[in-house]
Amino acid sequence: MCGRFVLLTDLSIIVQSFGIEEMACRYRTSNNISPGQQVAAVVRDDKTRLVDYRWGLVPSWAKDPSIGYRMFNARAETAAEKPSFRKAFQNRRCLIVADGFYEWQKSGKVKKPFYFSMKSGQPFGFAGLYDTWISPERESVNTCTIITTEPNELVRSIHDRMPVIIPKEKEAAWIDPLNRDRELLLSLLKPYPPDEMRVLESGPVK
Repeated sequence: MCGRFVLLTDLSIIVQSFGIEEMACRYRTSNNISPGQQVAAVVRDDKTRLVDYRWGLVPSWAKDPSIGYRMFNARAETAAEKPSFRKAFQNRRCLIVADGFYEWQKSGKVKKPFYFSMKSGQPFGFAGLYDTWISPERESVNTCTIITTEPNELVRSIHDRMPVIIPKEKEAAWIDPLNRDRELLLSLLKPYPPDEMRVLESGPVK
């Protein structure tokens, strides 16, 4: 799973790195982003836009938005078929911007956090899905989820899942709403190369 991540990079670098053409969010940085908070995401329609979504996907058909607190991750193995994520996988894919993420290793009764990031120090995009839920008061609630997969060799010693990180050269294909190539999209949902990542034992993360 992925339940905590970090984004501290200056907005100007994010705009350049992801080719942002339009800002549609209040950009926030944090060293401890958790489900239920607003996150920065890259989407593509007529332009490549930076938007903010609440982390925890609420499908458009949901009766109760509280379902989002249980849906902050989607499994790569089932995201294309599971009713909660199927339509978003087809039409509403995004990149959730991050500098790194935490995973915990249990040792007895103690859980130690470890921080994973790129050796390059550059920001990257998690594979994400998004949806819009309309409240009874007709207010739009935009939410998202992070797709997870089996761990690479670096993460495996700490945790049995890791978030999917989309390689830079594949980002355009992932967020293209006209891309309906299911096999291509599924091929992107794999562990990121471990030799391009680094891990540090972290201090307390609440």
